[in-house]
Amino acid sequence: MATDTSTASLISRIAALQDYKQYEDMHWEGSFEDYLRVVRDRPEVTRNAFQRLYDMIISYGEEEYIDNKKRLIRYPFFRDPMDHGKDAIHGLDIPLMRLVHVLQAAAHGYGPEKRIILLHGPVGSSKSTMARLLKKGCEHYSRTTAGCLYTFTWTNLQGTGCVSDDDTTGEFACPMHEEPLRLVPEDWRPKVVRELALGNDHHRVKIAGDLDPACRFVFQRLMNRYHGDWGKVVSNHIRVKRLLLSEKDRVGIGTFQPKDEKNQDATELTGDINYRKIAEYGSDSDPRAFNFDGELNISNRGIVEFVEILKLDVAFLYDLLGATQEHKIKPKKFAQTDIDEVIIGHTNEAEYQRLLNNEFMEALRDRTIKIDIPYITKMSEEIKIYEKDFSQERLRGKHIAPHTLEVAAMWAVLTRLEEPKKHQISALQKMKLYDGKMLPGFTQDNVKELRKETQREGLDGVSPRYVQDKISNALVRDGVEGYINPFMVLNELDKGLRHHSLFSDEDRRKRYAELIAVVKGEYEEIVKNEVQRAISADEGAIARLCANYIDNVRAYTLKEKVKNRYTGRDEAPDERLMRSIEEKIDISDNRKDDFRREIMNYIGALAIEGKKFSYDTNDRLRRALEMKLFEDQKDSIKLSSFVSNVIDKETQDKIDVIKSRLIKYYGYNEASANDVLSFVASIFARGDVKE
Repeated sequence: MATDTSTASLISRIAALQDYKQYEDMHWEGSFEDYLRVVRDRPEVTRNAFQRLYDMIISYGEEEYIDNKKRLIRYPFFRDPMDHGKDAIHGLDIPLMRLVHVLQAAAHGYGPEKRIILLHGPVGSSKSTMARLLKKGCEHYSRTTAGCLYTFTWTNLQGTGCVSDDDTTGEFACPMHEEPLRLVPEDWRPKVVRELALGNDHHRVKIAGDLDPACRFVFQRLMNRYHGDWGKVVSNHIRVKRLLLSEKDRVGIGTFQPKDEKNQDATELTGDINYRKIAEYGSDSDPRAFNFDGELNISNRGIVEFVEILKLDVAFLYDLLGATQEHKIKPKKFAQTDIDEVIIGHTNEAEYQRLLNNEFMEALRDRTIKIDIPYITKMSEEIKIYEKDFSQERLRGKHIAPHTLEVAAMWAVLTRLEEPKKHQISALQKMKLYDGKMLPGFTQDNVKELRKETQREGLDGVSPRYVQDKISNALVRDGVEGYINPFMVLNELDKGLRHHSLFSDEDRRKRYAELIAVVKGEYEEIVKNEVQRAISADEGAIARLCANYIDNVRAYTLKEKVKNRYTGRDEAPDERLMRSIEEKIDISDNRKDDFRREIMNYIGALAIEGKKFSYDTNDRLRRALEMKLFEDQKDSIKLSSFVSNVIDKETQDKIDVIKSRLIKYYGYNEASANDVLSFVASIFARGDVKE
């Protein structure tokens, strides 16, 4: 008995989580009269599939921003707010903006609603993710108040000849989830909309299309039974209910994936005869003996995704042509049937080239809007893809050293960039410009020119999947002591070039290998600077050095003397000190006066605003001070002795301080901090540090 009570208690605790009000809203049912009132109050419930899809995307907002003097719009929907970013799409704002513009034009009825939306791009460029996200969004939106839509069920059909005598429920659900207003005869529709005042300034109600064959059969039988009294038909036999789109339940959301030619069957798109019911209804042309369960049937009112659409057999394409241009399909042995759905497909480069070269596919090409989905060419956005899959929470104690994902993303993006033609810059510099970094002598106009001179940038290169696979290899490789670093991942990427089937072209493989060397060189610079900052991270020492420098600069610009803090005597400004700092950021002797005046003007401007100058308020000066302090301290620390493993206690204490800074401020753990210090020490030992 105690066990039963305990069980009941647990069940009741789970049951308490249910929101009954939400359940009632989602399972609303009413008469046709009730539905007309809903339409009059909220005419947007009658939107077509394109209108609903566009409104769904916009419901999450729009973010306008300027990139290289170009106005762009970012849509937060594509960050996947429904699923906490699981299918978030990064770095493709322009292709996504083009997609949304197509949907917007289709929602207004300007023509794209009669086309297949074809996402075209290389493997792993997020085409499937976009389609999955749109389907997920439709499903979620249909469960909100703003996105609700309705369908109907025929009821009280016993004895009417519309259902089998064995059917005790007397109900027949609309197999294609039609809009209830389609029950209004076509001739009456304009007058009904006008006289019932259906619609408002934001949404005009338009009743389009006819009932599917099964509902049309029931409707005509009932009209004959009631001698043409339409009012009695809908009052006695129509029950309107809310429609919840669901891919799992095959309601309003479909996915079609081509199979080999022997197993492809066009009925998978438009439905097939139910042979078991032929004996019940006596004919294979009776719509009640037909399963309206093809992908185009069940996707009515929503969206259908065609995976690798250009692999479809020609027989399928005929159905697809009518579905796009006329919004009609032709089920076997029935008249053309109206559909209302968004058709979106995706394909890779090889299949698309086959389409272009096939003259028999001209009709399909003419009914297609192609949207290129390239690889990401911004390193910061590429990093986000890897961070999603390799976050510390998912790695079960494995540590990823700083810059590991960064160098992987850097290499991936470099493989996708075309060599600059008109500008004397390297691919690495071009990548930095694309990522929003500032380089001396280059402006936003230069970045626009760089993009314009490309032809296929982003459509070739390495897929994020390849990089993710190699990071995974590094994580599970034997001998790794609880963490991975950039060199481990770069070595995996390099080894994969020799064995991966995607890199059969020798020239391409050679170029990608050369880019790995470029990335290694860039990483060396990054990590040297990082260790330099860790060594010179004594804020007190930097502040003192800064104060000394500013005192001398002030005296120099005002042609005054500097009071020596120790002797108390007035002395000339310390030119050697000032130049030792300025040279660290390439201030030439000819430009030193201008730079010093800039610093003093900057300090004066801050004072006018009531702000106090500190070493970190000017980024260039901060960098120069850090490098100067590093130069002064590196010899006393004797980091190069780290290589020999013979370190005295005083030096070891200083190294431990640096290591603790790397761990605290830069994200290293004990092992990775040790390794990075050893690596940088080996560079110092080679005399490879820039003065």
